[in-house]
Amino acid sequence: MGGKPYRGAADVARLSQAFADGATVVLQSLHRSWAPLARFCRDLELTLTHPVQANAYLTPAGATALAPHHDTHDVFVLQIHGHKHWRVAEPVVEAPLPRHRSRQALAAAQPLLFEADLTPGDCLYLPRGFVHAATAQDGVSLHVTIGVHAVTAHDVLAAVVDRAAEHPALRVPLPVGFARDPEAATLAVQACVAEVGRWLSSLDPVPVAEGLRRRFWSQRQPLLEGQLIQLVDLGRLDDDSVVIRRPGAIYEPASPGDGYGDGAGSGGDGGRLRLLLGDRELVLPAELGPALHRLLDGDPRPVSDLADLLDEPSRLVLVRRLVREGLVQVVAHV
Repeated sequence: MGGKPYRGAADVARLSQAFADGATVVLQSLHRSWAPLARFCRDLELTLTHPVQANAYLTPAGATALAPHHDTHDVFVLQIHGHKHWRVAEPVVEAPLPRHRSRQALAAAQPLLFEADLTPGDCLYLPRGFVHAATAQDGVSLHVTIGVHAVTAHDVLAAVVDRAAEHPALRVPLPVGFARDPEAATLAVQACVAEVGRWLSSLDPVPVAEGLRRRFWSQRQPLLEGQLIQLVDLGRLDDDSVVIRRPGAIYEPASPGDGYGDGAGSGGDGGRLRLLLGDRELVLPAELGPALHRLLDGDPRPVSDLADLLDEPSRLVLVRRLVREGLVQVVAHV
């Protein structure tokens, strides 16, 4: 804010000296600030439906960025500039979760699997858990790591446990004095486990799966490059304006019954279309389903292409709404 010191910028002088002394410059979460990488990560995570993020590593000649370690997410290493020598060793922990932090001594002692030199254009895939370290060769090296944070069976279990809080029999206290009586504590746990088994046998998996789906879609931030210009020019929108789905736009049906292709849109919401747009939900009348499907098919088209579905005022209102929501963008005013 104006009048207050801004502390979010790097100290370039200190950074340059550290780099000269052999330190690696790390650009964390570069997908949040560089549009081309943001679009790349969005395309990848929409294909995988697992969250994706990107860091860049600029390493001076002869330096090693990090000691041998493992990551708790899958990694694609994209070599951009220079050469880097990679050493990959066996995992200490198979398919580690975030709680399974790497320990340097254990990682360094793991048997070597292979070594490889990456040159510009090369890609190395490292499943989570595999120990690795990399050293720049005779010049500066720049690579980007694409991290894939997989949604795992453990996440399913956590979601199930969260739902267990609604089962009264799993909210009962353990017996008074259980902590002083090992046998009583064991019997109490045994009874709880048995009750969990009975509860699990009747658990409906659909709400759990829908919760995991919604969590993924609701955590995808919209990519709104140039959105202010789109909003400023919105008053010029007319029937001849050409629009197209915005690259990387999120528009997932909020539930399986919310399909928008045929205008059915039952979805348990009185015939409304409910779409997850990443950070919010859009609700539209069900009869707009065919027009929405056409606008989001990926082809550029004038607004007048909706003439067989909506009258002119209605189609202009719909397109303006979708521009404001970041779902479509205007590419030409004729």
